[in-house]
Amino acid sequence: MVCAAVVAVVMATAGCASSTSDQSGSATSASATSGSARPDDTRTLANLGDSFSAAVGVQPLVEDSYFLCMRSSRNFAHVLAARETYRLDDVSCGGADTSDFFDAQYDGVPPQIDAVSADTDVVTVMIGGNDSSVYTRAIGTCSDVAATDPTGSPCRDAYGDEYVDIIRDRTYPALRRALSAVRAKAPDARVVAVGYPWILPERTGCYPTVRVATGDVPYLHDLQAELNDAIRRAAQVTGVTYVDMSSVSQGHDACAPVGQRWVEPQTGANGAAPVHPNELGQQAIADQIAAVLR
Repeated sequence: MVCAAVVAVVMATAGCASSTSDQSGSATSASATSGSARPDDTRTLANLGDSFSAAVGVQPLVEDSYFLCMRSSRNFAHVLAARETYRLDDVSCGGADTSDFFDAQYDGVPPQIDAVSADTDVVTVMIGGNDSSVYTRAIGTCSDVAATDPTGSPCRDAYGDEYVDIIRDRTYPALRRALSAVRAKAPDARVVAVGYPWILPERTGCYPTVRVATGDVPYLHDLQAELNDAIRRAAQVTGVTYVDMSSVSQGHDACAPVGQRWVEPQTGANGAAPVHPNELGQQAIADQIAAVLR
């Protein structure tokens, strides 16, 4: 869930880390494969998804991965691969939506589902927030109108059920299609679809650190709950395991203090792109995935 402007800002300051990579932008974590050669039966992990999966803004980046993807060497897939000694094929990419599973997001970047095969052991998927630009657009529009009524609900008043309807009518079917395709390509793999950690508290925000009017905080919180529920339902009907980040991420949203928050705010973001998980958040996601894979 990231816009081009955020990518451009992060690109200006991002560093790189040692890894191996092919020209397609798919990268293998050095931490998962370094040292002596692994046996042929090493488990394989494919990571698909958007900027939350790629960990946009968390440095250092994967060396030689496609620059607009902003793929971090410390995203949850790399953390998990290093812990569990998976051979990692990470094709997550900032700005991706479910259509990028099937078509090239950028020239030279293959469809993400190409990273999945019958030999893949585990597939992690974090996707949906960019479909129809629903959550990106909601955050943007709510931020744009917040100053007109900081203690009111100008965004909810203007847009009502529009964004929820998009998730129900467009995002959910798209998620089912994407997860079904992953399952078909890797019928024996453990496929996990990860929900998004909370960006905002349930009721009380932190304007202007996150530029959302007081009355629109529950509006956006409920919208994110709708998105996560769409991911959960799509996972259920496609035989995919859902990783719920809702309970564990309470109190770790973008309004929490440094050291406690897992998602960075719009103003004063430190260690990740604004409104995206930081390194602590990526580690927490890896922990939840590891728990369901045990």
